[in-house]
Amino acid sequence: MTQTPVTLAKQQLLDAIIPHVAFDGWSPAAFAAAVSDADVDPALARTICPRGAIDLAIAFHEQGDAAMVTALKAADLTGMRFRDKVAHAIRLRIGAIPDKEAVRRGTALFALPHMAADGTRLIWATADAIWTALGDTSDDVNWYTKRLTLSGVYASVVLYWLGDDSLGGQATDAFIDRRIDDVMQVEKVKARVRGNALLKPLTGVVDRLMSGIKAPKREIDPDLPGVWRDPT
Repeated sequence: MTQTPVTLAKQQLLDAIIPHVAFDGWSPAAFAAAVSDADVDPALARTICPRGAIDLAIAFHEQGDAAMVTALKAADLTGMRFRDKVAHAIRLRIGAIPDKEAVRRGTALFALPHMAADGTRLIWATADAIWTALGDTSDDVNWYTKRLTLSGVYASVVLYWLGDDSLGGQATDAFIDRRIDDVMQVEKVKARVRGNALLKPLTGVVDRLMSGIKAPKREIDPDLPGVWRDPT
């Protein structure tokens, strides 16, 4: 795909800021250095990135998501259990990160109270990208629970990976498997609860309530968190 002058300039700024992030974080100083190094007009840079380095930190994360989706679509997942497909997707997402220190600095940035909403949105988007690439077709409350669960798994994996100095990231690989196994155990417990005759009246009420929750209709408004529909 041919890049427009704006997208090309933003990519140039992103490429230029990475070496500075290790020393200055995703900061105004790093952004100013990137503008200078990339030889981008400062006025254009501010138009492209109104929040400066923050916008580039977001672009860095989104670039990783895009690379993961491309790799996942090209992967041969034939014969894999679904849990293994999800684990493979997480490994591809970690593998799509070109600079560990940039992620470390980004984690610190998005942990700030005023940046928490952006950080949460990015993690959710990663989970959504994985489920969508794996062909998820849910349009009810499961759309949310799948992404919520995977968001927690991915966030914990990233934190573990940042501190992992094992050979070839073997410890992170094992951690991913353990986290997926934890989720599967929760699903087994939920299934046993649903199969309990004594709890069936209660689960029936919950199911009726949950049936009114629908996944967002992105073609109408991609920013909607969800749609409530009266199940009656």
